[in-house]
Amino acid sequence: MIKESLKIFICDLKKSSIDLLPIIAVVAFFQIVIIKTVPDNLISICIGLSIVAIGLALFIRGLEIGIFPVGENLANDFAKKGSIFWLLSFSFLIGFSTTIAEPALIAIANKAAIISDGRIDAFYLRLTVAFSVGFAIALGVLRILLGHPIQYYIIAGYIIVVSVTFFAPIEIIGLAYDSGGVTTSTVTVPLVAALGIGLSSSIKGRNPAIDGFGLIAFASLTPMIFVQVFGILVYNFGSTTEVLNEAIQTGSIINRFGMYNLMIEFFGVIKDVLPILLVIGFFQYIIIKKPIPHLKKVIVGVILLIVGLDAFIVGLELGLFPIGESIAYALTSMGNNYLIYLFGFMIGFSTTMAEPALIAIAMKASDISKGNINQNTLRIAVAIGVACGISLGAYRLVSGTPLHYYIIVGYIIVIIMTYFAPKYIVPIAYDSGGVTTSTVTVPLVAALGLGLAENIEGRNPLIDGFGLIAFASLFPMITVMGYGIIAQYQNNKKKVSLLKAEALVE
Repeated sequence: MIKESLKIFICDLKKSSIDLLPIIAVVAFFQIVIIKTVPDNLISICIGLSIVAIGLALFIRGLEIGIFPVGENLANDFAKKGSIFWLLSFSFLIGFSTTIAEPALIAIANKAAIISDGRIDAFYLRLTVAFSVGFAIALGVLRILLGHPIQYYIIAGYIIVVSVTFFAPIEIIGLAYDSGGVTTSTVTVPLVAALGIGLSSSIKGRNPAIDGFGLIAFASLTPMIFVQVFGILVYNFGSTTEVLNEAIQTGSIINRFGMYNLMIEFFGVIKDVLPILLVIGFFQYIIIKKPIPHLKKVIVGVILLIVGLDAFIVGLELGLFPIGESIAYALTSMGNNYLIYLFGFMIGFSTTMAEPALIAIAMKASDISKGNINQNTLRIAVAIGVACGISLGAYRLVSGTPLHYYIIVGYIIVIIMTYFAPKYIVPIAYDSGGVTTSTVTVPLVAALGLGLAENIEGRNPLIDGFGLIAFASLFPMITVMGYGIIAQYQNNKKKVSLLKAEALVE
């Protein structure tokens, strides 16, 4: 039993290490070939990356044997039960509980609290984002039940985002746009995707390819609205002093790696995961009234999840954030902006191609579309979108132009392309913006943005440092719909050629 468990752990560790390898390769190339120096904190960075790999392996294994099976069974049971109230309640609570424990969101919220001098409270920011995701999942499920086209909701959401932007404080805009990209990652994507596809498969008249996808897009959109409203309230009516103390405490817990602080951090992780367990337990035993299958296995999975999540967060602060900031500083000091854009492009492409959530979505899209969507081509299209987005985002940061101008133009392009793209590709394109920003990618991209903002004269880390994740979430929608339009054109061209050939034969 112990030997078998050890083999499984080593296999998971290999997979998580492979997920990190493209990032390490890009970082090593720039550090050795371009910057030509060894980081001063190389040992702590290596230790941090090792902890991240171990934490990610434990975290994913815990999800697979502890959370996912229970969540998928609940989704299927509610689809069969036919109670709209309980289905929407479950959708909201599962969105809320998975987001509040999202590692990337925790990392970004803590960073925002520190660089805003405590004006932005990490916990209340996470609460706002989690509430918005819960609302989004419930709204997306309602859309599937009603059979409404997804583009009407998404376009209306974009209009609201842009409208609120003109009233939001400048300090919150970049963070709000980024918050949409950090909500749909390791914890959220599989549960949400299973819920949408399972629901659309069980309702007569729904098409899983068209109606099943889209929930992730909702979960990426609404946080941008809610966080901007949160910023309006904080900067007009909030108190700085109390939040400052809490933010400093949060930062010190992460940055001081003493045993006492590590224990506090560990219990904090338990507190973060607890809402998921309460939601699942309530709906399983009180509403569905069924025992949890393989309960002992589920308990082991939950323990692995908690330990893995804790290690992951500590490893991020020790490894990925410092290396991202140091490379950003070195590239800025060299005075060659094109190297910054190249680094952003390579990091974006390499991390996205290795993103497990994207691989899962691409495989599902290929199966449901009956071969109309090639999973490898889809992944490449998404990766190119992320790479171009981060590169353009870095240019925006270097040039100092306002973030929302780029985002607004991007939304206009997405809306126009929606009407030309095949129907089956539109929901997948919208979802692709949410699955690209993973628990590994987010900290490194955020560190790059913050590092550039701290080292370029005239830039404010709070105003300019955030926003790269927003670019990484926006551009895949454009490239995936572009892929769909090109594929449709080629298919139509083949059909015309076949018709001409048949006519000549006759």
